[in-house]
Amino acid sequence: MKVILLQEVKGQGVEGDVIDVADGFANNYLLPQKIAVKATAGNLKQLEMRRHNIAKREAGRITTAEDLKTKIDAAYLRIEARVGDEGQLFGSVTTQMIADALASQYGIEIDRKSIDLKDAIKTAGEHEAVASLHRDVKANIRMLVGSADDLAAAVEAEAEEAVEAEEAAEEVVEEAAE
Repeated sequence: MKVILLQEVKGQGVEGDVIDVADGFANNYLLPQKIAVKATAGNLKQLEMRRHNIAKREAGRITTAEDLKTKIDAAYLRIEARVGDEGQLFGSVTTQMIADALASQYGIEIDRKSIDLKDAIKTAGEHEAVASLHRDVKANIRMLVGSADDLAAAVEAEAEEAVEAEEAAEEVVEEAAE
């Protein structure tokens, strides 16, 4: 059965695509969920009139995703977890924990389902995950996982490095002035 997608369907297509799917998939999922409509002559004519709006909406989504990617790439999350002997976590870090940390630490709201962990995070230390913000835009999430004491020590070390860098910059400015 030929249908016109009204929104993106993973593995099938994007809004405005005319695709051929199994009758059962269309009748039992796409049509009742209002994700697609049958590709009748009238619906195809309406689609042609809406193509400009669809393209404009898609360009807006890409721009928003690119802005969000820039913010996420610059972020460095600190996720507190209970750590046992030899750096092993009690449990693991979940995508929900990462989404919550992004929201609380940087004010960035993303769906936990868009976060992909390459491997389960079960040890303390630095880790990475990937957030799919759009089908063409992916952001890298960098994070430090550890106990509250470890995270406090890391924050303190970063503050010291920032102070040292600032002092070095001041020395360079002073030498340039002389």
